[in-house]
Amino acid sequence: MSERTILVFGASGLIGRFVTDDLRARGFRVVGVARSLSPAQQMSALDIELPILALDAAALTRLFGEHAVDVVVNCLGVLQDGPGSDTNVVHRDFVARLVQAIGDSGRAIRLVHISIPGTAEADRTAFATTKREAERLIAASGIPHAILRPGFVVAASAYGGSAMLRALAALPIDLPAAEMAAPFQPVAAEDISATIGWLAARDISDASVTAVSWDLMRPEPITMAGVVKQFRIAFGTDGWRRIALPSVLLDLGAKIGDLASHLGWMPPMRSTAIAELRRGVRGDPSAWIAATGIAPRSLAETIGRHPAAIQDKWFARLFMAKALIAASLVAFWIVSGFIALFVSYRAAAGILTAHNFPSALVHPITIGTSLMDMSIGVLIAFRRTTAIGLVAGILASLGYMVGAAILTPDLWIEPLGALVKTGPAIVLMLVALLILDNR
Repeated sequence: MSERTILVFGASGLIGRFVTDDLRARGFRVVGVARSLSPAQQMSALDIELPILALDAAALTRLFGEHAVDVVVNCLGVLQDGPGSDTNVVHRDFVARLVQAIGDSGRAIRLVHISIPGTAEADRTAFATTKREAERLIAASGIPHAILRPGFVVAASAYGGSAMLRALAALPIDLPAAEMAAPFQPVAAEDISATIGWLAARDISDASVTAVSWDLMRPEPITMAGVVKQFRIAFGTDGWRRIALPSVLLDLGAKIGDLASHLGWMPPMRSTAIAELRRGVRGDPSAWIAATGIAPRSLAETIGRHPAAIQDKWFARLFMAKALIAASLVAFWIVSGFIALFVSYRAAAGILTAHNFPSALVHPITIGTSLMDMSIGVLIAFRRTTAIGLVAGILASLGYMVGAAILTPDLWIEPLGALVKTGPAIVLMLVALLILDNR
């Protein structure tokens, strides 16, 4: 077993990171490849950053040869089209190059492809249809393969939708009754990894696993409400009273999430996520269980192995608040600059004039600081520049406080306490900076 080399594409994601680490613990040599890895994910010389989607078939073939790869695990996936995310490019085009590269490699390589449950007839989103197209490409390629369709994946880590469910468990809110009643068959991340390990240990000439498609999930029917209930038991919040969000508010949140995605954010609540949620997660794992002999872990056992500690509770409570914090800071900076420049310009300039600023500097300072405030808000709005905007906001706020203390100390005791309130704003920006990472 230890002689087998497994290459995992998407080794920074929820499934990809878990199986990379877990398969190494099982004795396999695992090469984890991702477009970008956080410092905490670069634990081995075999954790490699590569522009995966830019690699052509020849480059992929060379990669397989350089690392003497026996099994390729494709965990790549994006939820929705947007800046830097193209479902066709990630799900279909890359898989086309991948199967070509495996065929051209001259090596006996098994492809393990992570897909989604459900049938083609029920596919309604670009996410689902392109995932299904990738399955068809793999099936038609003739290469040894296993298409794995996990249900709702439960792992110690949480990104995107899995983090949103934890937030639902930790807060006094519910999704609408129809969504909570959607089928939601779960699977433990350990069972996915165990399946890949089982496949990797099989001889590639074994006809029984040359071309298989399996649903990986618990066989018992369960709803989303049942899954969330298990998290609530772990969080100690199961007895709370909750307010169910109306469907119209859920749809509005999805549209806001779509808008945020155009700014580079990846919110879990987007139109595709809500559509897939309403479709539900269901399948038939009997073929998988019969072939591998793996007894899927129960939801209670999976979550019970990782009872909620204080860091889990803090994360779940802050997850929903993160978007609210970012949006409020964007509004704070843009609106305050806009008001000073266009609505109350005379009053803003009058503050400087009343404190005996040279008249030649009054207008440039008023205009400059207003434009600076608005620019900080724009920087925070775009995910790629959020950290820069937050640091700039903190420095600008400190500058305003110090400048006022030196030049206009009476503003510190003005009735509305505008400068006094700058302190909490700095703290909020610091909090936003500290929770900015997604993984």
